[in-house]
Amino acid sequence: MQSMNNYSNRWIQALVGGAMILSACNSTADKSANQKDSVAMCVSEGIPSRAAAVKKTQENLLQGADDAKMVFIKGGVFQMGSSEFADTQPIHEVKVHDFWMDEHEVTNAQFAKFVEATGYITVAERALNPADFPGVSRDLLVPGSAVFTPPKEQVNLNNHLQWWKYVPGASWRQPKGPGSNINGKENEPVVQVSYEDAEAFAKWAGKRLPTEAEWEYAARAGQVGKKYYWGDELKPQGKWVANTYQGNFPVSNAAEDGFAELAPVKSFPANAYGLYDMDGNVWEWCADFYRPDAYEHAEKDNPKGPSDSYDPAEPGLVKRVQRGGSFLCNDQYCERYKAGSRGKGEVSSASNNLGFRCVQDKAP
Repeated sequence: MQSMNNYSNRWIQALVGGAMILSACNSTADKSANQKDSVAMCVSEGIPSRAAAVKKTQENLLQGADDAKMVFIKGGVFQMGSSEFADTQPIHEVKVHDFWMDEHEVTNAQFAKFVEATGYITVAERALNPADFPGVSRDLLVPGSAVFTPPKEQVNLNNHLQWWKYVPGASWRQPKGPGSNINGKENEPVVQVSYEDAEAFAKWAGKRLPTEAEWEYAARAGQVGKKYYWGDELKPQGKWVANTYQGNFPVSNAAEDGFAELAPVKSFPANAYGLYDMDGNVWEWCADFYRPDAYEHAEKDNPKGPSDSYDPAEPGLVKRVQRGGSFLCNDQYCERYKAGSRGKGEVSSASNNLGFRCVQDKAP
């Protein structure tokens, strides 16, 4: 609790000064040496959150308790990891058991149903306890979350505070803060959800969050040694197959793929397993604690990840793995949407490019 209080005090103090303290997501010592390995540039890791259609058959596509269609994923063995980043090595053999996975990310409509049924209040919507912030005016203790806010002109890419802002009032209902809403966006993935929020939804639906191994196995869908989850070409046959960033980051997204921000789920072709948006659109929470050395000690049979979290960049914070990248990723900059790559996030953090999907072990 003490570390969380210290963390929260830090961001409140930053908010008073008109900025927000963020942390770099890459584990390399010199961010400037390879900024494309800086997850913080396109994912809100560390942000205090107060951030080809496949034929379906009845046999492999069923509907869960939350009205989500789920795809059966037959277990198997695969090579997990990537040589691209320090925390995705070594590439190692992993066996995954059978499971079922939501065919797409949890949507606003699905999350609204959960909230209506349970009265759940997300982390970003909760009041802050003044006792945790001695010396800080109560007027400043306002719920909110992180929002990607493009600068008006090109900026040096070594400081992500220039495009990530803490916005009071931002939540899943108002992803960009007051004045925004999700009207007409019921089929877009829910965002501004912390790990706690995602886990609460999963339990309500009778499901759970995927392990990192399950997520990567499902995303690869039988592909071996490919640059992206769909293959080696960014635009196979000249077509965009995922919602990512095109243009001059972070100033203007050219939206060549049809979307400058979030895309409705299933806007792009499914992978070979029948899963949509395993790359781009929103980062997705996984169940595993984050450690940069996790693969050095990983189990081979249906691994659940390490028993605790440790990030040398912020050793006092509990973090979980995030996967898949978002609409803010591209090859020019944040490359962590490539096959086998990893993201990470402090468990109470949320942003407008972070969501989730669920899995379960038995047929729904």
